[in-house]
Amino acid sequence: MFDKTLAELAQGLERGDFSSTELAQAYLQRIGNLNSQYNAFITLTEEQALAQAKAADEARAAGNAGALCGLPIAHKDLFCTQGVRTSSASKMLDNFVSPYDATIVNRLKNAGTVMLGKLNMDEFAMGSSNESSFYGPARNPWDTERVPGGSSGGSAAAVAARLTPAATGSDTGGSIRQPAALCGITGLKPTYGRVSRYGMIAFASSLDQAGPMARTAEDCAMILNAMAGFDALDSTSAERDTEDYTADLNQPLSGLKIGLPKEYFSDTLDAGIAEQVRNAVTEFEKLGATVKEVSLPNTELSIPAYYIIAPAEASSNLSRFDGVRYGYRCADPVDLEDLYKRSRGEGFGPEVKRRIMVGTYALSAGYYDAYYRKAQQIRRMIQQDFIAALNDVDVIMGPTTPHPAFKLGEKSSDPVSMYMEDIFTLSLNLAGLPGISVPCGQTQGLPVGLQIIGNYFAEAKLLNIAHQFQQATDWHKQIPAGVEV
Repeated sequence: MFDKTLAELAQGLERGDFSSTELAQAYLQRIGNLNSQYNAFITLTEEQALAQAKAADEARAAGNAGALCGLPIAHKDLFCTQGVRTSSASKMLDNFVSPYDATIVNRLKNAGTVMLGKLNMDEFAMGSSNESSFYGPARNPWDTERVPGGSSGGSAAAVAARLTPAATGSDTGGSIRQPAALCGITGLKPTYGRVSRYGMIAFASSLDQAGPMARTAEDCAMILNAMAGFDALDSTSAERDTEDYTADLNQPLSGLKIGLPKEYFSDTLDAGIAEQVRNAVTEFEKLGATVKEVSLPNTELSIPAYYIIAPAEASSNLSRFDGVRYGYRCADPVDLEDLYKRSRGEGFGPEVKRRIMVGTYALSAGYYDAYYRKAQQIRRMIQQDFIAALNDVDVIMGPTTPHPAFKLGEKSSDPVSMYMEDIFTLSLNLAGLPGISVPCGQTQGLPVGLQIIGNYFAEAKLLNIAHQFQQATDWHKQIPAGVEV
Protein backbone atom coordinates (compact mmCIF):
# COMPACT_ATOMS: atom_id res chain seq x y z
CA MET A 1 0.00 0.00 0.00
CA PHE A 2 2.69 2.53 1.00
CA ASP A 3 4.58 2.27 -2.28
CA LYS A 4 1.55 3.17 -4.36
CA THR A 5 1.37 6.58 -5.97
CA LEU A 6 -1.57 8.88 -5.41
CA ALA A 7 -3.03 7.82 -8.77
CA GLU A 8 -2.64 4.13 -7.87
CA LEU A 9 -4.30 4.68 -4.48
CA ALA A 10 -7.19 6.41 -6.25
CA GLN A 11 -7.59 3.34 -8.46
CA GLY A 12 -7.51 1.09 -5.38
CA LEU A 13 -10.27 3.11 -3.73
CA GLU A 14 -12.33 2.99 -6.91
CA ARG A 15 -11.97 -0.80 -7.14
CA GLY A 16 -12.80 -1.22 -3.46
CA ASP A 17 -9.43 -2.77 -2.57
CA PHE A 18 -9.54 -0.73 0.62
CA SER A 19 -11.61 2.08 2.08
CA SER A 20 -10.47 5.63 2.76
CA THR A 21 -10.77 4.91 6.48
CA GLU A 22 -8.49 1.88 6.18
CA LEU A 23 -6.04 3.94 4.14
CA ALA A 24 -6.00 6.79 6.67
CA GLN A 25 -5.58 4.39 9.59
CA ALA A 26 -2.65 2.68 7.87
CA TYR A 27 -0.84 5.97 7.20
CA LEU A 28 -1.53 7.34 10.68
CA GLN A 29 -0.10 4.17 12.21
CA ARG A 30 2.95 4.37 9.95
CA ILE A 31 3.55 8.00 10.90
CA GLY A 32 3.24 7.14 14.57
CA ASN A 33 5.79 4.35 14.20
CA LEU A 34 8.34 6.07 11.96
CA ASN A 35 8.13 9.84 12.31
CA SER A 36 10.74 9.90 15.09
CA GLN A 37 13.31 8.74 12.50
CA TYR A 38 12.60 11.59 10.09
CA ASN A 39 10.97 14.36 12.17
CA ALA A 40 8.82 15.16 9.15
CA PHE A 41 5.55 15.90 10.99
CA ILE A 42 5.06 18.67 13.53
CA THR A 43 1.39 17.89 14.20
CA LEU A 44 -0.63 14.72 13.56
CA THR A 45 -4.37 15.31 13.01
CA GLU A 46 -5.64 11.81 13.67
CA GLU A 47 -9.18 12.63 14.76
CA GLN A 48 -9.77 15.02 11.86
CA ALA A 49 -8.26 12.59 9.35
CA LEU A 50 -10.52 9.73 10.40
CA ALA A 51 -13.59 12.00 10.25
CA GLN A 52 -12.65 13.17 6.74
CA ALA A 53 -11.97 9.58 5.66
CA LYS A 54 -15.38 8.48 6.92
CA ALA A 55 -17.03 11.32 5.00
CA ALA A 56 -15.09 10.33 1.87
CA ASP A 57 -16.25 6.72 2.17
CA GLU A 58 -19.83 7.92 2.47
CA ALA A 59 -19.44 10.18 -0.57
CA ARG A 60 -17.99 7.30 -2.59
CA ALA A 61 -20.85 5.00 -1.54
CA ALA A 62 -23.30 7.66 -2.71
CA GLY A 63 -21.54 7.96 -6.07
CA ASN A 64 -20.17 11.44 -5.37
CA ALA A 65 -16.43 10.71 -5.32
CA GLY A 66 -14.11 13.00 -7.26
CA ALA A 67 -10.55 12.26 -8.38
CA LEU A 68 -9.01 13.07 -4.98
CA CYS A 69 -11.81 11.79 -2.76
CA GLY A 70 -10.46 9.84 0.22
CA LEU A 71 -6.78 10.29 -0.62
CA PRO A 72 -4.35 11.20 2.18
CA ILE A 73 -2.30 14.39 2.08
CA ALA A 74 -0.31 16.49 4.54
CA HIS A 75 0.26 20.25 4.60
CA LYS A 76 3.39 22.28 5.14
CA ASP A 77 2.94 24.02 8.47
CA LEU A 78 2.68 27.53 7.04
CA PHE A 79 -0.74 26.89 5.50
CA CYS A 80 -3.45 27.92 7.94
CA THR A 81 -5.70 25.06 9.03
CA GLN A 82 -8.86 25.83 10.99
CA GLY A 83 -8.71 24.51 14.54
CA VAL A 84 -5.21 23.09 14.08
CA ARG A 85 -1.89 24.56 15.17
CA THR A 86 -0.15 26.46 12.37
CA SER A 87 3.35 27.20 13.64
CA SER A 88 5.46 27.99 10.57
CA ALA A 89 8.04 25.95 12.55
CA SER A 90 8.67 28.93 14.83
CA LYS A 91 8.56 29.46 18.57
CA MET A 92 6.76 32.68 17.67
CA LEU A 93 3.69 30.70 16.50
CA ASP A 94 4.08 27.53 18.54
CA ASN A 95 0.76 28.23 20.28
CA PHE A 96 -1.14 29.63 17.29
CA VAL A 97 -4.30 27.78 16.27
CA SER A 98 -5.70 29.17 13.04
CA PRO A 99 -9.36 30.27 13.00
CA TYR A 100 -9.64 29.65 9.23
CA ASP A 101 -8.33 27.51 6.37
CA ALA A 102 -5.93 28.71 3.70
CA THR A 103 -7.55 28.68 0.26
CA ILE A 104 -5.54 25.67 -0.94
CA VAL A 105 -6.34 23.77 2.25
CA ASN A 106 -10.02 24.53 1.75
CA ARG A 107 -9.94 23.55 -1.92
CA LEU A 108 -8.21 20.25 -1.21
CA LYS A 109 -10.62 19.60 1.65
CA ASN A 110 -13.57 20.26 -0.68
CA ALA A 111 -12.01 17.83 -3.16
CA GLY A 112 -12.30 15.14 -0.49
CA THR A 113 -8.67 14.77 0.60
CA VAL A 114 -7.84 13.50 4.07
CA MET A 115 -5.39 15.68 6.05
CA LEU A 116 -2.93 13.53 8.00
CA GLY A 117 -1.17 16.46 9.68
CA LYS A 118 1.20 19.41 9.39
CA LEU A 119 4.76 19.11 8.17
CA ASN A 120 8.13 20.37 9.36
CA MET A 121 9.89 23.21 7.56
CA ASP A 122 12.49 25.92 7.97
CA GLU A 123 11.26 28.63 10.32
CA PHE A 124 8.99 30.99 8.38
CA ALA A 125 10.26 29.18 5.25
CA MET A 126 13.70 30.77 5.64
CA GLY A 127 16.34 28.18 4.86
CA SER A 128 17.64 25.58 2.44
CA SER A 129 18.07 22.63 4.80
CA ASN A 130 15.17 22.52 7.31
CA GLU A 131 17.74 23.15 10.07
CA SER A 132 16.20 26.44 11.21
CA SER A 133 13.00 24.75 12.44
CA PHE A 134 12.08 25.36 16.08
CA TYR A 135 11.20 21.65 16.24
CA GLY A 136 14.58 20.45 14.99
CA PRO A 137 15.56 19.45 11.46
CA ALA A 138 13.68 16.96 9.35
CA ARG A 139 15.98 14.19 8.10
CA ASN A 140 16.54 12.87 4.61
CA PRO A 141 15.21 9.29 4.27
CA TRP A 142 18.10 8.46 1.91
CA ASP A 143 20.55 9.20 4.74
CA THR A 144 19.19 10.45 8.05
CA GLU A 145 22.50 12.21 8.74
CA ARG A 146 21.81 14.47 5.77
CA VAL A 147 19.40 17.34 5.21
CA PRO A 148 16.17 16.87 3.23
CA GLY A 149 16.49 20.37 1.81
CA GLY A 150 14.38 23.37 2.62
CA SER A 151 12.23 25.03 3.38
CA SER A 152 9.70 22.31 2.49
CA GLY A 153 12.02 19.64 3.93
CA GLY A 154 9.34 17.97 6.03
CA SER A 155 7.07 17.66 2.98
CA ALA A 156 9.82 16.09 0.86
CA ALA A 157 10.99 13.76 3.65
CA ALA A 158 7.44 12.61 4.40
CA VAL A 159 6.75 11.72 0.76
CA ALA A 160 10.13 10.02 0.29
CA ALA A 161 9.67 7.98 3.51
CA ARG A 162 6.16 6.99 2.40
CA LEU A 163 4.56 8.69 5.41
CA THR A 164 2.15 10.40 3.01
CA PRO A 165 1.59 9.91 -0.71
CA ALA A 166 1.53 13.66 -1.33
CA ALA A 167 2.08 16.99 0.39
CA THR A 168 1.78 20.71 -0.13
CA GLY A 169 4.82 22.93 -0.17
CA SER A 170 5.73 26.55 -0.74
CA ASP A 171 8.48 27.90 -2.96
CA THR A 172 10.05 31.33 -2.39
CA GLY A 173 13.49 30.63 -3.83
CA GLY A 174 13.37 26.92 -4.61
CA SER A 175 11.74 25.56 -1.46
CA ILE A 176 9.63 22.99 -3.32
CA ARG A 177 12.09 22.03 -6.04
CA GLN A 178 15.31 21.86 -3.99
CA PRO A 179 14.01 19.47 -1.28
CA ALA A 180 12.22 17.45 -3.98
CA ALA A 181 15.58 16.98 -5.70
CA LEU A 182 17.46 16.09 -2.51
CA CYS A 183 14.81 13.53 -1.47
CA GLY A 184 14.18 11.98 -4.89
CA ILE A 185 10.56 13.06 -5.39
CA THR A 186 8.67 15.34 -7.80
CA GLY A 187 7.92 18.96 -6.88
CA LEU A 188 6.19 21.67 -8.92
CA LYS A 189 6.45 25.42 -8.44
CA PRO A 190 3.60 26.96 -10.47
CA THR A 191 3.65 30.36 -12.15
CA TYR A 192 3.37 33.19 -9.61
CA GLY A 193 -0.35 33.83 -9.11
CA ARG A 194 -1.49 30.42 -10.42
CA VAL A 195 -2.22 29.15 -6.87
CA SER A 196 -3.71 31.32 -4.14
CA ARG A 197 -1.45 32.60 -1.36
CA TYR A 198 -4.39 33.42 0.93
CA GLY A 199 -3.81 31.78 4.31
CA MET A 200 -0.16 31.04 3.59
CA ILE A 201 2.00 32.71 6.23
CA ALA A 202 4.01 35.20 4.20
CA PHE A 203 7.77 35.27 3.87
CA ALA A 204 8.33 37.35 0.69
CA SER A 205 5.02 38.23 -0.91
CA SER A 206 6.27 38.85 -4.46
CA LEU A 207 8.11 35.52 -4.51
CA ASP A 208 6.06 33.01 -2.45
CA GLN A 209 4.11 30.38 -4.38
CA ALA A 210 2.36 27.23 -3.20
CA GLY A 211 2.61 23.96 -5.10
CA PRO A 212 2.29 20.15 -4.93
CA MET A 213 4.92 17.59 -3.93
CA ALA A 214 4.48 13.88 -4.67
CA ARG A 215 6.21 10.86 -6.14
CA THR A 216 5.20 11.51 -9.75
CA ALA A 217 4.24 14.27 -12.18
CA GLU A 218 0.85 12.57 -12.60
CA ASP A 219 0.20 12.91 -8.87
CA CYS A 220 1.24 16.57 -8.92
CA ALA A 221 -1.16 17.19 -11.82
CA MET A 222 -4.02 15.65 -9.85
CA ILE A 223 -3.32 17.91 -6.87
CA LEU A 224 -2.81 21.03 -8.99
CA ASN A 225 -6.25 20.50 -10.51
CA ALA A 226 -7.73 21.13 -7.08
CA MET A 227 -5.27 23.82 -5.93
CA ALA A 228 -5.10 26.13 -8.94
CA GLY A 229 -7.42 28.94 -9.88
CA PHE A 230 -8.30 32.56 -9.23
CA ASP A 231 -9.02 33.57 -5.64
CA ALA A 232 -10.69 36.91 -4.92
CA LEU A 233 -9.19 36.78 -1.42
CA ASP A 234 -5.66 37.00 -2.86
CA SER A 235 -4.81 40.29 -4.60
CA THR A 236 -1.90 38.64 -6.44
CA SER A 237 -4.01 35.76 -7.79
CA ALA A 238 -4.06 35.52 -11.59
CA GLU A 239 -7.47 36.03 -13.20
CA ARG A 240 -6.91 33.26 -15.70
CA ASP A 241 -8.84 30.10 -16.51
CA THR A 242 -7.43 26.85 -15.21
CA GLU A 243 -7.19 23.64 -17.21
CA ASP A 244 -7.21 19.92 -16.57
CA TYR A 245 -3.54 19.32 -15.84
CA THR A 246 -3.94 15.57 -16.30
CA ALA A 247 -5.47 15.82 -19.80
CA ASP A 248 -2.26 16.05 -21.85
CA LEU A 249 0.10 13.96 -19.75
CA ASN A 250 0.40 11.32 -22.45
CA GLN A 251 1.13 13.67 -25.35
CA PRO A 252 4.33 12.65 -27.20
CA LEU A 253 7.41 14.91 -26.99
CA SER A 254 8.33 14.79 -30.67
CA GLY A 255 9.52 18.23 -31.76
CA LEU A 256 10.12 19.52 -28.24
CA LYS A 257 12.89 22.14 -28.18
CA ILE A 258 15.06 22.03 -25.04
CA GLY A 259 17.50 24.75 -24.01
CA LEU A 260 20.52 24.02 -21.82
CA PRO A 261 21.90 27.17 -20.13
CA LYS A 262 25.67 27.21 -20.39
CA GLU A 263 25.81 29.07 -17.07
CA TYR A 264 24.30 26.04 -15.27
CA PHE A 265 27.17 23.70 -16.22
CA SER A 266 30.15 25.49 -14.68
CA ASP A 267 32.99 24.03 -12.63
CA THR A 268 31.01 24.60 -9.43
CA LEU A 269 28.44 21.96 -10.44
CA ASP A 270 29.01 18.53 -8.88
CA ALA A 271 30.38 16.22 -11.58
CA GLY A 272 28.00 13.40 -10.68
CA ILE A 273 24.98 15.70 -10.96
CA ALA A 274 26.19 17.08 -14.29
CA GLU A 275 26.52 13.54 -15.65
CA GLN A 276 23.04 12.48 -14.54
CA VAL A 277 21.42 15.63 -15.93
CA ARG A 278 23.12 15.15 -19.29
CA ASN A 279 21.98 11.50 -19.30
CA ALA A 280 18.43 12.72 -18.70
CA VAL A 281 18.68 15.15 -21.61
CA THR A 282 19.86 12.28 -23.81
CA GLU A 283 16.73 10.37 -22.78
CA PHE A 284 14.61 13.29 -23.95
CA GLU A 285 16.39 13.21 -27.30
CA LYS A 286 15.36 9.55 -27.59
CA LEU A 287 11.78 10.71 -26.98
CA GLY A 288 11.98 13.06 -29.96
CA ALA A 289 13.27 16.31 -28.47
CA THR A 290 16.03 18.51 -29.86
CA VAL A 291 18.59 20.30 -27.69
CA LYS A 292 20.48 23.57 -28.05
CA GLU A 293 22.61 25.72 -25.81
CA VAL A 294 21.07 28.91 -24.46
CA SER A 295 22.39 31.65 -22.22
CA LEU A 296 21.05 33.18 -19.01
CA PRO A 297 23.85 35.71 -18.51
CA ASN A 298 22.60 37.22 -15.27
CA THR A 299 22.26 33.92 -13.41
CA GLU A 300 25.12 34.73 -11.01
CA LEU A 301 23.34 37.93 -9.97
CA SER A 302 20.22 36.07 -8.85
CA ILE A 303 21.55 35.27 -5.37
CA PRO A 304 22.59 38.82 -4.39
CA ALA A 305 19.35 40.23 -5.86
CA TYR A 306 17.22 37.63 -4.10
CA TYR A 307 18.93 38.14 -0.75
CA ILE A 308 18.06 41.82 -0.86
CA ILE A 309 14.47 41.52 -2.11
CA ALA A 310 13.37 38.53 -0.01
CA PRO A 311 14.71 39.83 3.34
CA ALA A 312 13.28 43.28 2.60
CA GLU A 313 9.81 41.81 2.12
CA ALA A 314 10.31 39.53 5.13
CA SER A 315 11.20 42.44 7.39
CA SER A 316 7.87 44.02 6.47
CA ASN A 317 5.78 40.84 6.65
CA LEU A 318 7.18 39.71 10.00
CA SER A 319 6.63 43.07 11.70
CA ARG A 320 3.14 41.83 12.59
CA PHE A 321 4.60 39.36 15.11
CA ASP A 322 4.96 41.75 18.01
CA GLY A 323 3.67 39.85 21.05
CA VAL A 324 0.46 41.88 21.14
CA ARG A 325 -2.19 40.25 18.96
CA TYR A 326 -1.27 36.58 18.75
CA GLY A 327 1.71 34.29 18.95
CA TYR A 328 4.55 34.24 21.46
CA ARG A 329 4.66 36.90 24.20
CA CYS A 330 7.56 37.33 26.59
CA ALA A 331 6.97 36.95 30.32
CA ASP A 332 6.37 40.00 32.51
CA PRO A 333 7.27 42.86 30.15
CA VAL A 334 8.01 46.12 31.98
CA ASP A 335 6.67 48.34 29.19
CA LEU A 336 5.60 48.24 25.54
CA GLU A 337 9.12 48.56 24.18
CA ASP A 338 10.30 45.69 26.37
CA LEU A 339 7.31 43.63 25.17
CA TYR A 340 8.23 44.17 21.52
CA LYS A 341 11.95 43.59 21.92
CA ARG A 342 11.86 40.50 24.09
CA SER A 343 8.89 38.88 22.34
CA ARG A 344 10.61 39.19 18.98
CA GLY A 345 14.07 38.44 20.33
CA GLU A 346 12.90 35.28 22.10
CA GLY A 347 10.32 34.20 19.51
CA PHE A 348 12.43 34.33 16.34
CA GLY A 349 15.35 32.04 15.54
CA PRO A 350 18.80 33.15 14.29
CA GLU A 351 18.13 32.82 10.54
CA VAL A 352 14.87 34.78 10.75
CA LYS A 353 16.57 37.53 12.76
CA ARG A 354 19.40 37.65 10.23
CA ARG A 355 17.01 38.17 7.33
CA ILE A 356 14.90 40.73 9.17
CA MET A 357 18.03 42.75 9.94
CA VAL A 358 19.31 42.54 6.35
CA GLY A 359 15.91 43.54 5.00
CA THR A 360 15.46 46.43 7.39
CA TYR A 361 18.91 47.73 6.49
CA ALA A 362 18.24 47.47 2.75
CA LEU A 363 15.01 49.45 3.11
CA SER A 364 16.40 52.10 5.43
CA ALA A 365 16.84 55.74 4.44
CA GLY A 366 19.99 56.24 2.39
CA TYR A 367 20.26 52.57 1.34
CA TYR A 368 16.98 51.92 -0.49
CA ASP A 369 18.27 53.16 -3.85
CA ALA A 370 21.68 51.54 -3.46
CA TYR A 371 20.33 48.10 -2.58
CA TYR A 372 16.60 47.46 -2.96
CA ARG A 373 16.00 49.48 -6.11
CA LYS A 374 19.13 48.05 -7.72
CA ALA A 375 18.06 44.51 -6.83
CA GLN A 376 14.70 45.11 -8.50
CA GLN A 377 16.46 46.32 -11.65
CA ILE A 378 18.54 43.13 -11.70
CA ARG A 379 15.32 41.16 -11.20
CA ARG A 380 13.96 42.64 -14.42
CA MET A 381 17.18 41.72 -16.25
CA ILE A 382 16.90 38.11 -15.04
CA GLN A 383 13.29 37.97 -16.21
CA GLN A 384 14.29 39.31 -19.63
CA ASP A 385 17.01 36.65 -19.90
CA PHE A 386 14.40 33.92 -19.46
CA ILE A 387 11.96 35.54 -21.89
CA ALA A 388 14.68 35.77 -24.54
CA ALA A 389 15.73 32.15 -24.05
CA LEU A 390 12.16 30.86 -24.10
CA ASN A 391 11.57 32.62 -27.41
CA ASP A 392 14.00 30.12 -28.96
CA VAL A 393 13.09 26.95 -27.04
CA ASP A 394 10.01 25.40 -25.47
CA VAL A 395 11.58 24.65 -22.09
CA ILE A 396 14.88 25.09 -20.28
CA MET A 397 16.50 22.16 -18.47
CA GLY A 398 19.32 21.85 -16.00
CA PRO A 399 20.22 20.65 -12.53
CA THR A 400 17.91 21.56 -9.66
CA THR A 401 20.78 21.78 -7.16
CA PRO A 402 24.56 22.16 -7.52
CA HIS A 403 25.27 19.34 -5.04
CA PRO A 404 23.48 16.29 -3.59
CA ALA A 405 22.11 16.39 -0.04
CA PHE A 406 24.76 17.64 2.39
CA LYS A 407 25.23 16.54 5.98
CA LEU A 408 23.34 18.10 8.87
CA GLY A 409 25.41 20.94 10.30
CA GLU A 410 27.79 21.04 7.34
CA LYS A 411 26.73 24.48 6.13
CA SER A 412 24.83 25.90 9.10
CA SER A 413 27.76 28.10 10.20
CA ASP A 414 28.25 29.51 6.67
CA PRO A 415 25.07 31.23 5.47
CA VAL A 416 26.55 32.22 2.10
CA SER A 417 27.48 28.61 1.32
CA MET A 418 23.93 27.61 2.28
CA TYR A 419 22.44 30.31 0.06
CA MET A 420 24.49 29.06 -2.91
CA GLU A 421 22.54 25.78 -2.85
CA ASP A 422 19.64 27.73 -4.40
CA ILE A 423 21.63 29.11 -7.34
CA PHE A 424 19.58 27.23 -9.97
CA THR A 425 16.15 27.69 -8.43
CA LEU A 426 15.65 31.17 -7.05
CA SER A 427 15.94 32.99 -10.39
CA LEU A 428 12.58 31.43 -11.36
CA ASN A 429 10.95 33.06 -8.36
CA LEU A 430 12.44 36.42 -9.31
CA ALA A 431 10.99 35.97 -12.81
CA GLY A 432 7.69 34.40 -11.64
CA LEU A 433 8.12 31.39 -13.96
CA PRO A 434 6.98 27.80 -13.32
CA GLY A 435 9.45 24.98 -12.76
CA ILE A 436 9.37 21.31 -11.84
CA SER A 437 12.03 19.05 -10.35
CA VAL A 438 11.98 15.33 -11.14
CA PRO A 439 14.37 12.56 -10.06
CA CYS A 440 16.82 11.81 -12.89
CA GLY A 441 19.55 9.68 -11.35
CA GLN A 442 21.81 9.22 -8.35
CA THR A 443 25.32 10.25 -7.34
CA GLN A 444 27.10 9.02 -4.22
CA GLY A 445 23.98 6.96 -3.53
CA LEU A 446 21.86 10.13 -3.27
CA PRO A 447 19.11 11.43 -5.58
CA VAL A 448 19.71 13.94 -8.37
CA GLY A 449 16.99 16.32 -9.53
CA LEU A 450 16.39 17.58 -13.07
CA GLN A 451 14.78 21.01 -13.24
CA ILE A 452 12.46 21.78 -16.15
CA ILE A 453 11.56 25.45 -16.61
CA GLY A 454 8.63 26.61 -18.73
CA ASN A 455 7.01 29.81 -19.89
CA TYR A 456 4.32 31.57 -17.89
CA PHE A 457 1.29 29.37 -17.12
CA ALA A 458 2.86 26.39 -18.92
CA GLU A 459 2.30 24.01 -16.00
CA ALA A 460 0.41 21.51 -18.16
CA LYS A 461 3.34 21.32 -20.59
CA LEU A 462 5.86 20.87 -17.77
CA LEU A 463 3.79 18.08 -16.26
CA ASN A 464 3.45 16.40 -19.67
CA ILE A 465 7.24 16.53 -20.20
CA ALA A 466 7.97 15.25 -16.70
CA HIS A 467 5.39 12.47 -17.02
CA GLN A 468 6.81 11.27 -20.32
CA PHE A 469 10.28 11.17 -18.77
CA GLN A 470 8.92 9.14 -15.87
CA GLN A 471 7.27 6.72 -18.27
CA ALA A 472 10.68 6.10 -19.85
CA THR A 473 12.74 5.93 -16.62
CA ASP A 474 12.31 4.55 -13.12
CA TRP A 475 14.23 7.01 -10.95
CA HIS A 476 10.97 8.17 -9.36
CA LYS A 477 10.33 4.57 -8.26
CA GLN A 478 13.54 4.26 -6.26
CA ILE A 479 13.02 3.67 -2.54
CA PRO A 480 15.51 4.94 0.06
CA ALA A 481 17.44 2.13 1.75
CA GLY A 482 15.86 1.33 5.07
CA VAL A 483 12.39 2.57 4.10
CA GLU A 484 10.10 -0.42 4.35
CA VAL A 485 7.01 -0.52 2.16
